Amino acid sequence: MHLRRSLATATALGCVLAGTLTLHTTSAQAAPSVQIWLTTADGSAKLVRQPDTAFGATTLARNVTVSPAETHQTMTGFGASITGASASLIAAMPKARRNALMADLFQTAGLNYLRQPIGATDFNRTADFYTYDDGAADPTLSRFSVQRDETENILPLVRQARQLNPALKVMGSAWSAPAWMKDSNNLNGGSLKSEYVATYADYLVKFVQAYGAAGVPVDDLTVQNEPLFPTSYPSMVMSSEQQADLIKQLDAKLTAAGLNTRIWAYDHNWDRPDYPLDVFSRAGDVSRLVGAAFHCYGGQVSAQQQVVNAGKRVMFTECSGTDSADSAATFADTLMWHAENLFIQNARNGGESTITWNLALNPSGGPHQGHCSNRCNGVVEINGSRYTRNAEYYVLSHAARFVKPGAVRVGSTSSAEVQNVAFVNPDGFRVLVALNTTTSAQPFSVTENDRTFASSLPARSMATYTWPAPSGTPGGVLSRTGWTATASVSAAGEAPARALDGDESTRWSTGQAQANGQWFQVDLGQARTFSTLRITSAGGDEPRGFQVYASDNPRSWGTAIASGTGTATTTVSFPTQTKRYLRIVQTGSAGNWWSIHELNLYS
Repeated sequence: MHLRRSLATATALGCVLAGTLTLHTTSAQAAPSVQIWLTTADGSAKLVRQPDTAFGATTLARNVTVSPAETHQTMTGFGASITGASASLIAAMPKARRNALMADLFQTAGLNYLRQPIGATDFNRTADFYTYDDGAADPTLSRFSVQRDETENILPLVRQARQLNPALKVMGSAWSAPAWMKDSNNLNGGSLKSEYVATYADYLVKFVQAYGAAGVPVDDLTVQNEPLFPTSYPSMVMSSEQQADLIKQLDAKLTAAGLNTRIWAYDHNWDRPDYPLDVFSRAGDVSRLVGAAFHCYGGQVSAQQQVVNAGKRVMFTECSGTDSADSAATFADTLMWHAENLFIQNARNGGESTITWNLALNPSGGPHQGHCSNRCNGVVEINGSRYTRNAEYYVLSHAARFVKPGAVRVGSTSSAEVQNVAFVNPDGFRVLVALNTTTSAQPFSVTENDRTFASSLPARSMATYTWPAPSGTPGGVLSRTGWTATASVSAAGEAPARALDGDESTRWSTGQAQANGQWFQVDLGQARTFSTLRITSAGGDEPRGFQVYASDNPRSWGTAIASGTGTATTTVSFPTQTKRYLRIVQTGSAGNWWSIHELNLYS
């Protein structure tokens, strides 16, 4: 984290939600109406359930067309970071209040992703910065230990978050290698010595193993936070060439250790998309290098699209605003800017996550040991035993409560007056998050196929709309309950069922080079109606060629219903089928394995 963009963020504006949120149900009795939750910049409504609205309206001049058949990225999660600063404040609360806060964040708000620093950051409890192997040179890493994260209450709180929300995922992000590995011999600034690249890769593998042993599996890694920003707190300069070399060595060591942790390049601002693109060009054969991570402190969110265009994925991993003397203006400005840039435009430019920075800070924006001379804000503000929800809390809640892991972003038309982004959840429910940044109310309608409802967004407000998929409407994600998967060949520990488990950090893979005739098959349990197949694979592990078959008899497949060449996210549409079995057959060849992280069918 470096000097924060001058974004207003929220301060103490009330400690309870105005009303109880009632989430949609997925049963056959779900009402065919649209549920609405609203937050206004003036604070008069904060994630408040509004009266439902019904389909049957006339299309208005300003109309949002939702197109579920137009699929984009699969969403991963929403959250923040339990930094040393955040952990010190949360752990110091009376137990009952601490538990209430954690339940609020990881159950009520639905936060399901944590980006955890590997060692100390500028938001440390004290200026006593640390890594997991400090002191004299230790090439064998004999001293390596994450015990400091236990004593600083970081690991206990992450474990509690996972207990509250078992779907929670974790990314590890490194701020600095141990000082003895660096040319500066200091945690602050400097670069990694070339002779310690392999040792640093071992260090990162040990981190993943140690956190896993401590009850915190690490799904994702970035090897260097803000690699272009050396500063007066733990930091390290790393060129794209150096990062590519490190990632290659880290990939081999993670594989040898039997770890499936994904790697993301860059982890810095929107203003240098050339950096991750260069990493991809140098390390593109690393299948676990799946994409790039971005921060908000420079450039424009549209830069993410360059990574998407290169066939890679995007995570948004850090942004912190600053406080102002006017707490009402702080809340309002943050709500608008974060909703627009960190959620709506981020998602529309390929982002599959919205992760802010500190989960909690005090009224002075601390404790912090680095930049952020203006008061930075967390998702919540803690003052002794009390906490208040900042605007970040509401932006994240508008997403995390309703957009479930595995949701797919789908097409929606957007305008300057009613910015929006749409999703289809794994249960088929539609979610539309809309934003009005103007100073007047904006009436609009929403159309999906032949159904339309009308609404109006108050001045400077955001709202989340949810509704069930209409029966028989293309685009509904089929429930995978009762499905089973088999394959012609599978790598040890990467069984076919992993492609159906709702967890993109796991996968099925062949464990051998791609070859013509390899197949992956799904038994849907009974005949189901579907017209679209969507599979996600690690970059490089997509099928070089494929054919899709559907049948009611697994011993007789007939002719292929579709064929093509795979990409990291492959969406295949074909004439509507009502069949029990689906088979994907490899028709190409490559030295890479063939893998499927998730497979979904749509009606």
